[in-house]
Amino acid sequence: MLVEEVMTKNVVKIDCNKTVYEACNEYSKNKVGSLVVMDKDLVVGIVTERDIIERVIINKKSPKNTKIIDIMTPSIKTIHALAPLEKAARIMRESHIKKLPVILNNEIVGIVTETDLTQTIEAFSEAVEELTRFYAESRENLERMMDRWGDILVGLRNYRHISEYKDLDSLKEEEIIEA
Repeated sequence: MLVEEVMTKNVVKIDCNKTVYEACNEYSKNKVGSLVVMDKDLVVGIVTERDIIERVIINKKSPKNTKIIDIMTPSIKTIHALAPLEKAARIMRESHIKKLPVILNNEIVGIVTETDLTQTIEAFSEAVEELTRFYAESRENLERMMDRWGDILVGLRNYRHISEYKDLDSLKEEEIIEA
């Protein structure tokens, strides 16, 4: 499965010169847990709710006066939209990150989150269970079908033997009449 098949497509971006207060408004409006930070058309980082808590609230900084560029996580990891999902999971695990922006043609086209991965695993588990049930039912049906075919073939074989006996009986009758 490819990253593009499970990624969240509506990536919310914010300019690096906006304030933390403006970022909070974006979180609230879009119901997301992270914002991709841009400097014009270039991705320069990511800012998460955790960044705001740890770098602004705990340090008693003013959200209206603190710029995103001052608290964001720079040098973020990204992944190509056509990469296998396993690669995204490996990058996230090894880098200890929960959100991974997705790139296609040098543009942000989505984001893969832990939630996306969990939902995909859940869907795969359900599909595997369904396939297992289908296989078991198919196997049982196939066995019943093969038994029925066997019965039919035995019946046909018996019919052939009976026909042969009937032919023998009719031959004997012909021999008796001719004699």
